[in-house]
Amino acid sequence: MSEWNVSASQASLRTVNPIRALVDSLNIKPNPDKSVLKLSLGDPTVFGNLPYPKLLSECIIDAVSNTEKSCAGYVPAHGTKEARAAIATHWANRDLDESLHVDASSVCIASGCSHALQIALAALCDPGSNVVLPRPGFSVYQTICAFSGVDVRHYDLDPERHWEVDMASLAASCDENTRAILINNPSNPCGSVYSREHLLALLAFAEERRLPIIADEVYAHMAFGERKFVSLASLSTTVPVLSCGGLAKQFLVPGWRVGWLVLHDRNDVLKRGGVLDGVLRLSQVLIGANTLTQAALPRLLADTPADFHKRTLSTLERNATVMFDALAAVPALRPIAPQGAMYMMVGVDVDQLDIADDKLFCELLFSEESVFVLPGQCFQQPNYFRVVLCPPEPQLIEAAGRIAEFCTRHTKKQ
Repeated sequence: MSEWNVSASQASLRTVNPIRALVDSLNIKPNPDKSVLKLSLGDPTVFGNLPYPKLLSECIIDAVSNTEKSCAGYVPAHGTKEARAAIATHWANRDLDESLHVDASSVCIASGCSHALQIALAALCDPGSNVVLPRPGFSVYQTICAFSGVDVRHYDLDPERHWEVDMASLAASCDENTRAILINNPSNPCGSVYSREHLLALLAFAEERRLPIIADEVYAHMAFGERKFVSLASLSTTVPVLSCGGLAKQFLVPGWRVGWLVLHDRNDVLKRGGVLDGVLRLSQVLIGANTLTQAALPRLLADTPADFHKRTLSTLERNATVMFDALAAVPALRPIAPQGAMYMMVGVDVDQLDIADDKLFCELLFSEESVFVLPGQCFQQPNYFRVVLCPPEPQLIEAAGRIAEFCTRHTKKQ
């Protein structure tokens, strides 16, 4: 009898989440004498201090109780007509720009924003082509590209300019095989929020190179203070923009898995190229997103009180200020003040410490102080670490104090 000839596919072997791979390689256990403080996971639900809107529960109960229109069955793979129309209206209203008309036919509902990104990338890129990604950037971009056989090229973000795109680096990263530029604004892991002027510069570059933009805007309108979020699509007159968003961060329900892809097809470039039809076909792979949440979308997007978003942002901004002020006082650390989202990147001057790099910094910090942060290597940015700003303020103050003590203990002796 012949042997079984079963082996893992090449797609599965090359599909790796850089965060998971690096974290799994860490050889650490927390200090048993200190409580664990996790500032690593970008899940706003973990600590219980950032509740989702009460209206959402009401919407779900109403949807389940609706005997005239059940949401228990299959719906169109790209989303219900009502939910897609609600997203289209939400897009136009949120930017306060009547010229930004979005038709429901240009909306594809996905199983979370990461799925929307996967559809966008698959609709534009063939195996062997490439997409340019931000560095530092969200690691799942690379995971999606690896699965699809799409090559990755990186452009740098400049920490000296609040993580704006280094335009020379962007130009150098694009070649004849580039199919799209991915822009993440507001940013994970940087917490940056780009100005209107910088976004216009990015659009001008994309127009010159004739490249569409995939805009990861899942943190849309999560901007601090006087900083304002501006969507790329609201500024574009010629460049096609595939905007990805969802409920996960703005509405604090990442586990409910509803996101969306909105195609802003300037001058019918995407339609002529077959991209619109491609998106619809790709949506059929998973046969649609959560129908119960889709049923709740119209009322949730239209009627969630503005105070809910204000309270969430107020908490995150206060936490950002607390962490920045505390870590900026540590000589070996250089935090970059976040402008939005729910993260902060902190530079580590390893020359001042008896620690070789950011990975070892995070390992020792957890084993000695039970504070878990992600090393910058997870995001292609060595000698930084990322802090999540969602925990309650007392936990952040405690974590900052432990980080400061850790750095003092590991400062090189003069």
